[in-house]
This record gives sequence, C-alpha cells and structure tokens, in this order.
Amino acid sequence: MKQLLLLFFAFILTNINAQDVAILKYNGGGDWYANPTAVPNLIAFANTNINTNISQNPQSVAINNQDIFNYPILFMTGHGNVLFSNDDADNLRSYLISGGFLHISDNYGLDTFVRRELKKVFPNLEFKEIPTNHPIYHQTYDFPNGIPKIHEHDKKAPQGFGLFYEGRLIVFYDYETDLSDGWEDEIIHNNPKSVREKALKMGTNIIEYAFTN
Repeated sequence: MKQLLLLFFAFILTNINAQDVAILKYNGGGDWYANPTAVPNLIAFANTNINTNISQNPQSVAINNQDIFNYPILFMTGHGNVLFSNDDADNLRSYLISGGFLHISDNYGLDTFVRRELKKVFPNLEFKEIPTNHPIYHQTYDFPNGIPKIHEHDKKAPQGFGLFYEGRLIVFYDYETDLSDGWEDEIIHNNPKSVREKALKMGTNIIEYAFTN
C-alpha cells in the first residue's frame, strides 16, 4: 500500500502545473511566515529573467496537508523552533521521495531545530555540504565559489547543505548567508543592489534546478 501511495504522489507531482511554488507552514512556534516579501520578489525575478510562469502570489501550505504535492518546490524559513509530528514527517518524506524539493533558508536561529526535525523525516540521512561544482550553482547564473554571502550574523563562511536521496538532491539548506533576506524589499534590510541581485540569482538557480531535476 505504501508503494502505491508513493507512486500516486509521484504521478501528481509530474502532472501538476510545474511552475508553482509554496511556503511551508510548520508547527513549534517558529515564525514560518518571516520575510513575507521574499518569495514574491524571487518569483518576479525568475519570471522576468528565466521565463518561468509562476503565480505571483505564493500559497502557504501546512506540512501535514496533501496540498504540498501540488508544488514541485517548497520554501521554508524562520528564526525559532520547528516541531514536526509523526504525520508531518511522514507527509514531507513522501513528498520529497516522490519528486518534491525543499529549500530551507536559515533566517538565523533555525539551524538546531531544522537539523533535529529533519532527522524525523530521514533518520538515516545526513546534511552534506554541497560542492561548488554541483549543478545547483551553475544554472542560468554561475556561482563558481558556491553559495554567496548575503547577510552577516556570526562572521562565519556561508554554506549550502543538502540531503540526498538515492543520489538526488531533495533538500537545499542555506546556512550563514540568509538568502531569503536578500530577496526581501530593499527597504527592509538596506542591502546594496549588488547583494540583493546575488541573492535573487542564487534563488533563481534553486527554482530552475528544482523544476528540472
């Protein structure tokens, strides 16, 4: 029965409108709704520059809702606690191994909780730093040195981590860079145009990669 369900979910993911994205709503008290202008701005940039046709108003979907299967990519961010129930973990696992993709942007303070809760989803998988020659850094926009630094917190180098399932990258996690801050309206963080552009280009690479892999 489980195998049949996975095949059904995979069928859904390959037969939906391939150009839609959503924001993942999770429990635990963390602000999953942080950076409200980020994803809409990223969508606008991708639609303009790589000819995607993504709905300009992304939906928010709960982690335990079957509606996550309507989207080839989910975005997740926040500053605080994350808590996945068993049902949450099962639903997210089914989504990811059926062809879905999750981008997590650490908005400072998310790291401990994300790593803990992703272990519920994939107990046997470990986050691995993604090498700079990985295709996600070389889509329409080329990042030969890997993930760019966008927002400074602890003077640590930016890192891109991934979870790989049967050789496929299913979760991309940006750490100590905060890409989603760079997608927000300029007035919010006062990032220079060059920094915001780097963030938007890297985010566009993530969308392009998720849509085609």
